[in-house]
Order: sequence, then C-alpha cells, then structure tokens
Amino acid sequence: MRRFSLWLRGKPLITDSVVALLLLTIDVLDLGNSQYKPTYLVFSMLLPLPIVFRRTHTRAAALGVVLLSITASLVHGAVGDTSVHPALLGLGIMLYTIVAYVGRRQGLLYLAILVLDSLISAAAIGKPSGTDIAFTALYYALCWTLAEFVGARHAYDSEVAARLAVADYDRERRAHDAVAAERTRIARELHDVVAHAVSVIIVQADGARFALRHDPDTAEQALTTIAGTGRDALRELRRTVELLRTEHAPEQLPQHGTAGIAKVVDMMRSAGLDVSLELSGELDTITPEVSLGIHRIVQESLTNTLRHAGSDPHAEVRVIRRATDVLVDIADSGGTPVTPPTPGGCHPGSGSAPTTLPLTASPAAARIPGSGLGLVGMRERIAVLGGVLTAGRNPHGGWTVRATIPLDRAVSD
Repeated sequence: MRRFSLWLRGKPLITDSVVALLLLTIDVLDLGNSQYKPTYLVFSMLLPLPIVFRRTHTRAAALGVVLLSITASLVHGAVGDTSVHPALLGLGIMLYTIVAYVGRRQGLLYLAILVLDSLISAAAIGKPSGTDIAFTALYYALCWTLAEFVGARHAYDSEVAARLAVADYDRERRAHDAVAAERTRIARELHDVVAHAVSVIIVQADGARFALRHDPDTAEQALTTIAGTGRDALRELRRTVELLRTEHAPEQLPQHGTAGIAKVVDMMRSAGLDVSLELSGELDTITPEVSLGIHRIVQESLTNTLRHAGSDPHAEVRVIRRATDVLVDIADSGGTPVTPPTPGGCHPGSGSAPTTLPLTASPAAARIPGSGLGLVGMRERIAVLGGVLTAGRNPHGGWTVRATIPLDRAVSD
C-alpha cells in the first residue's frame, strides 16, 4: 500500500483526475434539479475539467475554475435557471491548492476573487440564504486551514529531504576523503620503506661492483649490508601489509623509539655515510604516531644524503624532546661531486694505478633517480601530526631538514 501511495505521489494527474471525476459524478446526479438540463450538463462537464491540472498548472487551473463559475452564473441567470452546481466545490479545492502549493499571498488574492464570484452569482441568480453563506464561509475556512497544515507538512518534508541530501553528500565526501587519505598513507609508508632500502642497496651494490676486484673485504662488507638491508625491508613491508590488512589501534603501530633511530643510523654508517647522532629526553615514552614520524623523517633524510650528497658526506642527526614538542634536526655537509673513473678503473690523468672509490661515491649512486615524493611525504606526515617541517640549503652548502612535532596534538587527537 505504501508503495502504491509513493507511486501516486509522483503522478498528480491521476489523483486529480479522480477528484474531477468525483465532482462530475456528483454534479450529474443533481441534474434533476435543473430546469435547463442541456445547459446544466454542459457546465457539469466543464467545471471539473481544470481540477485535473490543479497541481501541474495551478494558477491557470484556478483562473479557469473561477471564469467557468462566473460564466455559469451569468448563463443560468440569463435563462432563469436558479440551480447551483455541486461541482463548484472545486473553487474551495483550488483555494486549498493555491495556499498549499503557491503561497498565502496568492491565496488571499484568490479568496478575494472568490468573493467577487459570489457577488456576481448572487446578482445573476439571486441572493443566497444565510445558510448558504455560512456553509460557503465555513467551507472556504476549512480549505484554508487544511492548506496551512499540508503546506507546513510539505515545507517540513522539503527541509528533511534537503538535510538528508546534504547528509548523503557529506557522507560520500567523507568516505571519498577517507579513501584518499588512506591511499596517501599507504603510499607514504611504502615509499618510506622501499625507497630507503632500495637506495641503500643500489649504493652498496655499485660500490661493491667497483671494489670487487681490488678490495674484496670492502665488497664483502657491502654485500653483507645489502643482504641485511633487504631482510629489514622485507620485514618492514610484511609488518606494514599486516597493519593494512587488519583494524589496528594507534598503540599497535611499530614503536621505533631510540633503538629504531640508532638502527637507521648504524645502517647508514655501514653504507659509508658518516653520521653523528644526538638523542635527548625521554623519546621512548612518546606516542607511536610521533615515534614513527621521527623514525621516517630521519630515515628519509639520511637516504637523501646518501643519494645526493656526493663523496665523503657527513650528516648530523639531533632528536630532542622538549616540554611540549619534539625537535628533529638533520643537517648534512653536501659533499663534492665525484669524477667518474675510466672503464679501466682509473681516474683520468692518474696513469694506470687503480683507484678504489668509497661505497657512497660510485658514479651510479650519484645518478639514482628520485621520485620527488620524499619531501612531500615528510611534509604530509608532519602535517598529520600537527607539526611544522622546513627543508633547504644551510649556510655551509649542505641540506637541512628540521621538524617540530607537538606532543599534546597527538594526545588530544
């Protein structure tokens, strides 16, 4: 039944046609009271007709009913027929329609037109009795009151529909934003894990290739570093994928802390990067989100130093917990460009003596292409934590990355 009601709500012509047919039936049944039946029958068929279009063409239908009523009064008065059409109840129906669907101001204007119509009918057919006047006034008042109620109901339904539409849009937007944020987070985590490990592996592999024939011990050390870095990267990838597959709380995130930072520094040292480390404050008691953020910033910054700082690079890492925030400061020396060796393993102009390059100074290492997303990922990570990150050249020609991460933001969020 409700489905049928909802179907009819979208087809006003059907229900309005039923109302018009009902008025026609009532009017035809009263045909016996008319002295001029052909004229009466014509207006019986015409008067309900505008009711069919009362909601699709409200103003035109209202005007059509009034004009037909005035015409019927004048014609019946001219032929001396004093009968009244029951179909004129359509005047009240149109008053209800105007007030409910158009507005009160138009309803007042239409009510004034109905009063004029009543005066014309009284002049043409004859003065109505007090009972007729009272019935007409009560009928119009009832139509107006019902229209006010229905109009308020329509306004309420429209407001609810509008709010539901806004809520649906907001829900879809939040879902889209959540998906986009999750994709960004996954991309950032994978970039931090893969880019760091692969960069170290490439640098070590190139260094081992150049040192293999002339310094087997250094080459073996490089290969050992490659194997360890690969295992660590695989373990980190498995942990990241496991966290992505399950619903995890923030405390389930990897707690890197001072041990994790020290491990990253040791790995970079084994790769040939001279790193000094300064840790201050209780860094192992901060939240997992901040701890992971610090770890990733140090990891990405040292990886960039290893890739881009040239020969004999040096980096200084400072992580200091202060009263309300954590300061992460990584500065490198910048290094100097390396002249690629000749195919025979010698620098140009150095005779035939072989030259062994540092593992971080291989030509291929200087050409490791970057995605340009490392700094973007660091900025996104710090922004999520409510901190500030700056990066750029320092006065010594090197590169400095400095991040300030608040502690209270991570707690309150």
